[in-house]
Amino acid sequence: MIQTLDLVPVLPEVFVAIAGMALLMLGVFRKEDNTRPISVLTILVLAAAMVLVSSLGADRHLAFNGAFVADRFSGFAKALILLASAMTCAMSLPFLEKEQIGRFEYPVLVLFATLGMMMMVSANDFMSLYLGLELQSLSLYVLAAYHRDNHRATEAGLKYFVLGALASGMLLYGASLLYGFVGTTSFEGLAKVFADGHGHGTAVNFGVIAGLVFVLAGLSFKISAVPFHMWAPDVYEGAPTPVTSFFAVAPKIAAMCLLTRVLTGPFGELADQWRQVVTFLSIASMFVGAFAAIVQSNIKRLMAYSAIGHVGFMLVGIASGSDLGIQGVLIYLAIYLFMNVGVFAVILSMRQKGRMLEGIDDLAGLSKTNPAMAVVMAVLMFSMAGVPPLAGFWGKFYVFMAAIEAHMYTLAILGVLSSVVSAYYYLRIIKVMYFDEAAEAFDRPVGRAMGVVMAVATLVVLAFTFLPGPLVISAKAAAAVLFPAAG
Repeated sequence: MIQTLDLVPVLPEVFVAIAGMALLMLGVFRKEDNTRPISVLTILVLAAAMVLVSSLGADRHLAFNGAFVADRFSGFAKALILLASAMTCAMSLPFLEKEQIGRFEYPVLVLFATLGMMMMVSANDFMSLYLGLELQSLSLYVLAAYHRDNHRATEAGLKYFVLGALASGMLLYGASLLYGFVGTTSFEGLAKVFADGHGHGTAVNFGVIAGLVFVLAGLSFKISAVPFHMWAPDVYEGAPTPVTSFFAVAPKIAAMCLLTRVLTGPFGELADQWRQVVTFLSIASMFVGAFAAIVQSNIKRLMAYSAIGHVGFMLVGIASGSDLGIQGVLIYLAIYLFMNVGVFAVILSMRQKGRMLEGIDDLAGLSKTNPAMAVVMAVLMFSMAGVPPLAGFWGKFYVFMAAIEAHMYTLAILGVLSSVVSAYYYLRIIKVMYFDEAAEAFDRPVGRAMGVVMAVATLVVLAFTFLPGPLVISAKAAAAVLFPAAG
């Protein structure tokens, strides 16, 4: 009912939606090339949205009859999403201009994808969840095929679209099963039914579990967890590199936070049922990511398998089913964001005589031709490998400690073993840069945006060990929202 509608919690989303439509109109009606001004305005809109998110404070707000929730957890997730979108948008502009594919639609699509992600992490009902998920997905399908004259990009967009449609169908089917057996799509309604012990007859229980499995399958596609990962390497390689950098961070953060809210909220009482599935997804993702990346020669495909491995590590925290585990996931996501944007800033700077390079061997001798970039890449690779005392080590430390607290010793040990395997291909890149014969130098300069992103990412990775407080405290407060009794 309209009198119960409170628009304050959705103010950031309303602002982004109106700004996106305004920028779209501006781009259409201005005759000259608009890519740069609209990209700058998009970054300013994302920054303003971050201010609006923080202005909502720590209280829990509901809107649209409980279908939308704004709390500390969604605020933390939105801050990471907006930051990721702003950084990747800034990194994209030089590439689009050099490749002469700059069009004003690009930043607008990023903005609408970001709006979908913000709605996803605030979803408190399967209807609002699907609305946000599809808004994000439709924008990402177009972005994947953005370079329409490139057959690899169009192939990537088509693969992502077909497999994404299949995953959306599975998610919808799971939600419809849950509605059919329980009678509500509301997260709070589902949680109440399961907490009261209703719906545990054989038929209903089977229907609920089947629905949960389909929902899990649909969301696993969005985070590219094994065995729903088959799209990631092809899309990462085929899509334009700035799009790949966006795919690698913002949608991953949104989908992981959405999965966390879904499993700990409506299905918190069914942890024994979903923990086995999440544990399998975690182990499979860690090991497939580790072993498949070893044979890659294309650095974007390697980053795809690296992302699959990192998803496996994050799922360790979710599998633990505790506030400590979710705190670990949130810390990991924040560190993952900076590591990835830093690496993709380096990849976007791999250009010789105006031509983009994507081979790992193209980094040969980088320490001699561009020592500063080699140091940035080495620090980020060591961090991704989990070498202490860099931030990547602490990301894994928090999720493994949560697994040990939950007595999931096998999962923690397998996680450490897969981390050792994955260290090989990260250290291989460092070996190529520092010990191989120098290849032809990359074009200079790298650009101001790239330099700033590389510097910020490196500083965060180096400084986290000595200044962990702000991130750890924020992640703990955000995780406590999902576990009121523990908080």
